[in-house]
Amino acid sequence: MENCNPATTPLSVSETLARDTGTPLSSDDAHRYRSVVGGLQYLTHTRPDISFAVNKVCQFLSQPTDVHWESVKRILRYVKGTLETGLRFHRSTSTVISIFTDADWAGCVDDRRSTSGFAVFVGPNLVSWSAKKQPTVSRSSTEAECIKHWLMELLKLFG
Repeated sequence: MENCNPATTPLSVSETLARDTGTPLSSDDAHRYRSVVGGLQYLTHTRPDISFAVNKVCQFLSQPTDVHWESVKRILRYVKGTLETGLRFHRSTSTVISIFTDADWAGCVDDRRSTSGFAVFVGPNLVSWSAKKQPTVSRSSTEAECIKHWLMELLKLFG
């Protein structure tokens, strides 16, 4: 991947990843897949822009396919094209805390669970973020939003 062409986004917007798409990887390739995804998980500590994409490919660690591997390679191509991107902390007198949240509705085609995410800023600096599947299946977009807000309240209480 050292000489690959950079990608402009970490995931394709036109493709939906699912458990049963593609051909299962061989044992050696599956090990390589898990190793690369583990490295990408570590990279999300300083690259919140790839958090959602890495979360998505992590859902297939038990049985990765060639389609999932192509998605991992796309994330690597995106990272290659955005090497200068990362967290930057800027001196600021502002201590205003801003929290932004969002959720999709039944975004996972395998189990129909929604994904919630949040970003927390202190002044202009991003200090915490997350993107993960909701623990239950939402029956509507309104319910997905309610679960998202409920999870945010728990986050405030238990940090």
